[in-house]
Amino acid sequence: MYQNRSYSNRFDVIDLDPYGTAAPFLDGAVQAVKDGGLLCITCTDMAVLCGNHAEACYGKYGAMSLQTKYCHEMAIRIVLHSIELSANRYHRYIVPILSLSVDFYVRMFVRVYTSAATVKLSASKQALVYHCIGCSSFHLQRMGKVTHRENKPPKFSAATGPPVERKCENCGGVFKVGGPVWAEPIHNTDFVSQLLDHVQDYPDRFKTSERMNGVLSVISEELPDCPLHYTVSHLCNIIHSICVSQLKFRSALLHAGYRVSITHTSAEAIKTDASNLVVWDIMRAWEKLNPVNKKKLSETSPATAILKKEPSIQVCFDVRPDANPKSRQQRLSRFPDNPEANWGPKARAKSSSKHQETLVEKRARLQGKTRTGQKEKDEMEKRRKDEEKEDINSQAKKQKKEADGDKTEKDMDVKGETDS
Repeated sequence: MYQNRSYSNRFDVIDLDPYGTAAPFLDGAVQAVKDGGLLCITCTDMAVLCGNHAEACYGKYGAMSLQTKYCHEMAIRIVLHSIELSANRYHRYIVPILSLSVDFYVRMFVRVYTSAATVKLSASKQALVYHCIGCSSFHLQRMGKVTHRENKPPKFSAATGPPVERKCENCGGVFKVGGPVWAEPIHNTDFVSQLLDHVQDYPDRFKTSERMNGVLSVISEELPDCPLHYTVSHLCNIIHSICVSQLKFRSALLHAGYRVSITHTSAEAIKTDASNLVVWDIMRAWEKLNPVNKKKLSETSPATAILKKEPSIQVCFDVRPDANPKSRQQRLSRFPDNPEANWGPKARAKSSSKHQETLVEKRARLQGKTRTGQKEKDEMEKRRKDEEKEDINSQAKKQKKEADGDKTEKDMDVKGETDS
């Protein structure tokens, strides 16, 4: 790609699909693509992008990842931030037209354009994420600020903040800071609509047209200007209440005058332009209809702090027809199951004949998983010792065989001398 950076040699389309991260190739790709050209980028290092190794994420993408329920959408926005940052160095910028989190990877399609004036807007498109470790509330802090003035060019400055206090206003918890991430829309709605129409008009052209139709339909229903999302079951889990149905939760937000949608990254996710305060007011109203045993709650738990406050808005859980998305009404294949157990990228081929890692061992080593029980650990240690013992026995047999062979040759030499 570096050999084709000149204007006449640039490519119309560049597709990056490496094993793992695409970060080392972004700098060359944003230089080698034509103005208005298409970049297709895939990253499969989801353990890094989803917060298991935030320090590695910062080294690769220049952003801190967080272990949250919205980690897959945040992974998309981290990669888009990294692409934009690479393009800005050469007076270029990106326009995402489609971004996906499917199976075990994220896949982005972006247009690349050249404009030094538009690059000045880039800081206002990036944001830090403040995530409460107690109630999972999140806030975005833009990196830059643009002030539009009448009959004058816009004024660019650093943003003011932070958007939160030292303690969370809902539960009193502290905040983790992630990002920067791409805070603008990750899809182009017109492009998604045209693509969806094409898939529906020519279903026989694609072997996975049913799944494509379902995923694109969900994407077309997403709120484009609402970064990140909530997970209804997780909200209920925080206050230890029975789970509210998504239809009722979406209806409550609509009754309160806010917009709401689903998202393709999770079947339980909710996107809305309502604030964290409104979301937790709805959960408080739900708890009043379905009381929890507050005697079992710890005084220092987020649930106790949240439920001590009274709802500040009137909440109605009556189901509204527009709370049920069309993709659900049509029973489209929106969130299909994995085709097999432990679906994901397999380990690279190894030439060694020694012990091959099991899936549990690989997860413990690469993803920092600590869920392996003592019984499994003992079995792993026993397997390792048995294999070491087999190696020792096989070496001893080989040495004995070589020694017997040398002895036989020596006896034959002695016999030959005697016969002579």
